[in-house]
Amino acid sequence: MSDLAIHVEGLSKSFRLGQRLTYHRFSEFLENMARNITRLPKRLLKSGEAETPMSVGSFMALDEISFDVKKGEVFGIIGRNGAGKSTLLKLLARIMRPTRGRIEIRGRVGSLLEVGTGFHPELTGRENIFLNGAVLGMTRREILKKFDEIVEFSEVERFLDTAVKYYSSGMYVRLAFAVAAHLEPEILIVDEVLAVGDGAFQQKCMGKMGASSRQGKTVLIVSHSLPVITNLCQRAILLDGGKIAAMGPPADVVRKYLSEVRSASGEVVWETPEAAPGTDLVRMHAVRVFQEGLDGPTADIDISREVSIQISYWSLVPDEQHFAALWLKDANGTFILASNTIKSVSLTDDPWYGVPQPVGLYHSTCRIPGNFLNEGRYVISAFLGQVPSRIVVTEESVLTFDVHDTGAMREVYFGSWAGPVIRPRLPWNTVKAESA
Repeated sequence: MSDLAIHVEGLSKSFRLGQRLTYHRFSEFLENMARNITRLPKRLLKSGEAETPMSVGSFMALDEISFDVKKGEVFGIIGRNGAGKSTLLKLLARIMRPTRGRIEIRGRVGSLLEVGTGFHPELTGRENIFLNGAVLGMTRREILKKFDEIVEFSEVERFLDTAVKYYSSGMYVRLAFAVAAHLEPEILIVDEVLAVGDGAFQQKCMGKMGASSRQGKTVLIVSHSLPVITNLCQRAILLDGGKIAAMGPPADVVRKYLSEVRSASGEVVWETPEAAPGTDLVRMHAVRVFQEGLDGPTADIDISREVSIQISYWSLVPDEQHFAALWLKDANGTFILASNTIKSVSLTDDPWYGVPQPVGLYHSTCRIPGNFLNEGRYVISAFLGQVPSRIVVTEESVLTFDVHDTGAMREVYFGSWAGPVIRPRLPWNTVKAESA
């Protein structure tokens, strides 16, 4: 236990729903009293009516979680929105009290849980540096020793004597991180707040956290940037519904996360030909996204895995010749690629292209190799055509999927990975389903 910085055992946190929290500040008490006074006439007018009680329930943000963090370890926490990540950090930073369980922390804690944590908006940047240092229990002499490093790191020297309420969000976060990282905490707790900064500053922050770990300091970090977790952390946990769903090496935890965040939007299906878009000759049945190594459709793709886009259709008249095609655009509407089963533009010879098709259900699948698409969201438009090249069915922006960068190809770079304009020749394959 002597090498542990943090020990968490059976930690739970529940919140009451439908009731106000206990007042922690006199201003909250006065605000509530004023609100009740303004409502008094309405209550007197309805004095003969029974007031409907507010519904009361509870919500378990964290449920019996346990883990240890070693001294000098960079420990990552990932999970979907609402999984309990920020609640856990606030408990570790002693901003909130747990409902049940125990937290043991050995060392002085510096936390950066949201933009401007611990800053007073009316004070200048200079004054807030000293205020934060005092909160961390440092003497004025200790703060002065680190003062120049903080200012240089934050890049806000020009505005140091301006009230921080006039700072932009980027200036706020630069100064807040600089203070939290330089005022000698043994344990540094950082939430997703670094996403506010620009790419260059994020690089500085990652380097600083890595250096802190090498100096024997402990870092806890919550981030939706999977490369940060994979390349910066020694261990990580995955939170799901307030419970620990996985714990271990970051790469393993990230793979577990991507395998379990699959969305129902990984497919669009028309159950019957009557309800499907199309003509009397051909109608679309489904558009699906698959990832190599996973069963079933998914809207969340590991950047290193092959992604398959399948367009299914009913051929309704014997001996017709149909083909499938797709467009891919990014979230900004930029055209990424177009591909179809036509032999002259497809990487492979599709066995059903140019061949009279019996009536039935067909699945045309386009495969896009791993590490080909950049990280981000993509929009699929699906088409059905008649040989040689006439499009007869168009479904634009029918389905989206997200490509997640796990960081497997990276070393120390965590910013956006720039990608070229692409014009690929991709493999297609069409098979006839066993039954219509």
